Amino acid sequence: MTVNLSKGQGISLQKAGGGSLTAVRMGLGWKSAPRRGLFRSRTKEIDLDASASMFADGQHIDDVWFNHLVSHDGSVRHTGDNLVGGAGTGGDDETILVDLDRVPVHVDQIVFAVNSFSGQTFSEITSAHCRLVDDNTGQELARYTLDGGGPYTAQIMAKVHRVGGGWQMTAIGTPSNGRTIHDLYPVIATIL
Repeated sequence: MTVNLSKGQGISLQKAGGGSLTAVRMGLGWKSAPRRGLFRSRTKEIDLDASASMFADGQHIDDVWFNHLVSHDGSVRHTGDNLVGGAGTGGDDETILVDLDRVPVHVDQIVFAVNSFSGQTFSEITSAHCRLVDDNTGQELARYTLDGGGPYTAQIMAKVHRVGGGWQMTAIGTPSNGRTIHDLYPVIATIL
């Protein structure tokens, strides 16, 4: 059963029958908004990029993004860059896989962000979502829908963080500006 998250809302990543999830997949999907004018069916191609930043006690450890597809420890993997989107509410255009059992014990947060590498604002995007899936079963666990657009080029979508002996996902939904994950570090620092 999927939980639709609101900004700031969290969900435990413990299995319903007990035990913890071992591998999750963070999916990003989007569609370009139709252009205005005579040919409204034509849309502009927009290059959104999913990324993940790993932190330990507030200190940046590693990033996974289209230019660095696997974390140094191998626990987080980006499956590849999609330059045009198109899946929207149906599926994922970019995916980041997290092997929770392999994440080093000192890493306590993984922050997921999306940015417009080509510089278009989110007002030009429709049906954008970030979702968390149990990678072993394919079951969608949580979904955060980006709505409202806006004059920004990036958004901190969600974070997976350690709580006690397990993991929890929290929807963030903080807008920002930047073409890559590196541009977002000052905003990410405020939500750790």
